[in-house]
Amino acid sequence: MHSYTLLIQHAAQVLTLAGGPTDRPLAGPDLAGWTIIEWGYVACVDDKIVAVGPMDELDLARISPETRLIDATGCVVMPGLVECHTHLVFGGNRAHEFERKLRGESYLDILASGGGILSTVRATRAASEAELLENALHHLAGFQAYGVTTVEAKSGYGLDRDTELRLVRVARQAGRQQPVRVVPTFLGAHVVPPEFKAAGPQAYVDFILREVLSDLKGEAAYVDIFCEQGAFPLDVSRYYLEQAHKMGFGLKIHAEQLHDLGGCEMAAALGATSVDHCDYLTPAAARRIAQQTQGQTVAVLLPLVPLFLRQSQYAPGREFIDNGLPVALSTDFNPGSCPSKNLWLALSVACLKMGFTPKEAVAAATLNAAWAIGHAADCGSLAPGKRADLLVLNVGSVAEIPYWLGENPVREVVIGGL
Repeated sequence: MHSYTLLIQHAAQVLTLAGGPTDRPLAGPDLAGWTIIEWGYVACVDDKIVAVGPMDELDLARISPETRLIDATGCVVMPGLVECHTHLVFGGNRAHEFERKLRGESYLDILASGGGILSTVRATRAASEAELLENALHHLAGFQAYGVTTVEAKSGYGLDRDTELRLVRVARQAGRQQPVRVVPTFLGAHVVPPEFKAAGPQAYVDFILREVLSDLKGEAAYVDIFCEQGAFPLDVSRYYLEQAHKMGFGLKIHAEQLHDLGGCEMAAALGATSVDHCDYLTPAAARRIAQQTQGQTVAVLLPLVPLFLRQSQYAPGREFIDNGLPVALSTDFNPGSCPSKNLWLALSVACLKMGFTPKEAVAAATLNAAWAIGHAADCGSLAPGKRADLLVLNVGSVAEIPYWLGENPVREVVIGGL
């Protein structure tokens, strides 16, 4: 039997995220029903977790002089955070638009004037591949410092064939060049680009289906679309997702961010892995989605977005949970509506503005976030056989995690056992 290569011991609490169903995301009471081990350990061999338990059950015979020991006395040990909704690769920033927002201009007003997403599209098209990669690596280092060990990276700031493919390529390359795992998603249908303004949304998604998606096989597992006023209407969004699904892609959608257009229910009916934003999704619709999908579709909630956009409407997370809809939490890191990589802050705001408890928030940013990007089999919880992605936090209990508002509690980050 192999000796442990890594042993994290004497933890005040080990947040296992284990104990719930293994065939679907955590929902309802299960979101807070997972196991916490007091005074526990996590043991790894190479890049896998092999044992988790209380200290008095530790197999001392598997500790060798080569075992790396981490003393977690007084600390929480938990799975690495999973960032399930980011726009990692882009050029420039939109600090100049921040002042416009502060003067009262809305997100859709700025977009309609040629700013917003289209401003970042111009900067991204003008950036070299090397510049985009450098930016992505910088942001991934920031995510790792916050304890994020897996990041979903959406394209969407190219809106032409070559730049969109470049964004996916850069995301994959960035994942290979540093420890944080990167999972690309294709969001070519972010908004209609200037070149298709006259032809309209349907013509643009036809172009994507015809000219772009065939080159993404094996490069991105999911396609995504922004179903919203000023972006893509419901009928075009349905058509695009239906066609992409026939081509073998998993489905995601940005929907119900600013208006209730029915995008979440539509995408869930097509088998979407996640429906994202959901600020205007009603509790009744959430219940229908949970029942229709048998708890397989995850609602990814993004509490820092309404905060940064100074909006009063937050997704009714408490009602979603009580109606059985699985929920995940993410920053939505991007240059326009959330220039923050602090997922801990998102957990706090989810508790303050969406009605989450600390245990629910932690589950939503680990195991359920892993479900939302198709990686629940290998990350998001501390269980034998999973990848050894672990955090040691400078707090003593799960209740402290969202309590220290805006602080980064990370003491140590382990990714793949290293």
